[in-house]
Amino acid sequence: MHPEHPDLITTPLTADLIRGALELERTERGLLPHRLPARARAQCADPQLALVEAQPSGVRLALRTRATVVELDTLPTRRTYTGAPPRPDGVYELLVGGRPHGRATASGGHTLTVDLSTGAAEHRTGPPGTLRFTGLPDRDKDVEIWLPHNETTELVALRTDAPVAPVPDRGRRVWLHHGSSISHGSEAAAPTGTWPARAASRAGVELINLGLGGSALLDPFTARAMRDTPADLLSVKIGINLVNLDLMRLRAFGPAVHGFLDTLREGHPTAPLLVVSPLYCPIHEDTPGPGTFDLAALAEGRLGFLATGDPAERAAGKLTLTVIREELVRIVRERAADDPRLHYLDGLELYGASDHAELPLPDGLHPDAATHLRIGDRFTDLAFAPDGPFGARTA
Repeated sequence: MHPEHPDLITTPLTADLIRGALELERTERGLLPHRLPARARAQCADPQLALVEAQPSGVRLALRTRATVVELDTLPTRRTYTGAPPRPDGVYELLVGGRPHGRATASGGHTLTVDLSTGAAEHRTGPPGTLRFTGLPDRDKDVEIWLPHNETTELVALRTDAPVAPVPDRGRRVWLHHGSSISHGSEAAAPTGTWPARAASRAGVELINLGLGGSALLDPFTARAMRDTPADLLSVKIGINLVNLDLMRLRAFGPAVHGFLDTLREGHPTAPLLVVSPLYCPIHEDTPGPGTFDLAALAEGRLGFLATGDPAERAAGKLTLTVIREELVRIVRERAADDPRLHYLDGLELYGASDHAELPLPDGLHPDAATHLRIGDRFTDLAFAPDGPFGARTA
């Protein structure tokens, strides 16, 4: 029992109640879910990676309980950007039997304020907040609480009005996906509204989402983390971050893709493996990076992005989305001769020029909430079709 909630039972937060995280760090307050293990984090000092891998996209509590009341104490860390529009607070979603039952946001928490002009960051501490969900059906049921996809979240305490147990194994396939901020969730309205979460729900699979905003960079430590994570289905979405960070040239790109796929195959030699090329993004289709903030948009209170490269630099090996799609097609075709469970999906089939005409990217880079749902539905229809790479024949 909790002294302030004498009618509720406090259940220790343990790994068997949490899905979608690769590691749980014990903190002074509770548990911090990580989407990359400590060994991987130790191999990169990039603060952007440290920020995004601790944002629990796809991470959820999974409980079997008769409880009608669920309380969760959390300690969020929110980002704000000076000179940019305020970001909405992270959303927590409670599902009963896979169906939405309630949403909430947490009060309190830490704040990380980033100055876009200098990159300087200021961290202010705050207290935990309490989420309370009521009116759950009075019967044994599966309850999930999806954590905010874009807000670092420490789990402090779990209280219910009936005992809690882990959800039994349903024998569902595990889908492990890696990609950029779009896979992470970018401008999705809620954690189950990111395109991978939408696809996983429709396909009836368990999601582990390694979408890492700004950090889908063919990093060897990410490949090793995926290699060592049990999964039945794997996908990797490659391209946009390599361009907008201007990270490598064509000479390095092909071998890096091969190396990443080789590492995945070390741990998953026969699992269906899907390579997804970039979605349509006009600023980088034929213009290399680096990308930068659109200062004119910021002056108007909007967030926007621009490409600063020169299309003529493609001749010197600079990458664009068009170049990357061409290379990925070639690489997958060559490898598939010896790897029949390796597949390619053109990102333009998920979001192409005609989609952009109807649902343009609000900031020039990231899809909005409605577009996330469209991408998720298309991915399900293509990848999880009976004859698709993740279809019934791959079981």
